[in-house]
Amino acid sequence: MMTKAIGSRSNLKLARARWGDLSKVARVSLTDLTTRLSISIAAGDLQLLDGKWYVTHSGLLRIAHRRRCFSMTTNIERDFSDSACSRWVFRAVVFKSPKSKGFVGYGDADPSNVSSLVRGAELRIAETRAVNRALRKAYGVGICSVEELGLPASQKLVPDSAPTGVAESVGHNKNGQSRLRDQLCILIQQHKLDSSLVKAYAADFCGTATLSGASRKLVESFISHLSAAAKENRDSLICKLNSYAQPQAANQ
Repeated sequence: MMTKAIGSRSNLKLARARWGDLSKVARVSLTDLTTRLSISIAAGDLQLLDGKWYVTHSGLLRIAHRRRCFSMTTNIERDFSDSACSRWVFRAVVFKSPKSKGFVGYGDADPSNVSSLVRGAELRIAETRAVNRALRKAYGVGICSVEELGLPASQKLVPDSAPTGVAESVGHNKNGQSRLRDQLCILIQQHKLDSSLVKAYAADFCGTATLSGASRKLVESFISHLSAAAKENRDSLICKLNSYAQPQAANQ
């Protein structure tokens, strides 16, 4: 009991040094996590974001090791994954003992919900998220893990391979326009559309000379329209986009 009390005080002291004053809710939660799960801030088991505690992948693995986790398996859910769009879904199962029926967790990742710093690693992020969910279920960890968080809208960036024409046209980082830009770029990537034709179609749809001159509401409406059109009849959409192609000069 004394060891747990010392651990709680040590965690609280380090938390205050790292993140400043904590709310009462955060302090009580930290004490509970330390007592029940022997979580250590010094070891990197926890992160405080917007006043809430989040467990880390390494922290969950340490919990599993201390509790003598028997085994763990992961598999790609191929029916829900699409390598062309860098979208991956994993299923993880944690077995606490040889006779355990297993605790199941699912995790997904695609360019829209991972940081630009790990862009290209969506498959590994999806597996980590699945493992984290399974471990949290198995060991009663009631807080979300850091790796499961989607990227906040304010931090979303254009994918490295995103079409630059559209990125420049809708790239204003105000009034939420950067988020709309990301949505449009992802749609173009997913459905393999020509970015310059989409830009021309968008301007015509919004009734503006350029896409950058359209209001947020109009851009949102166009993105919704483009998404529906691509899903319902991509061939018809391609024909529509081709109508915006610049006619080639005669007698070439």
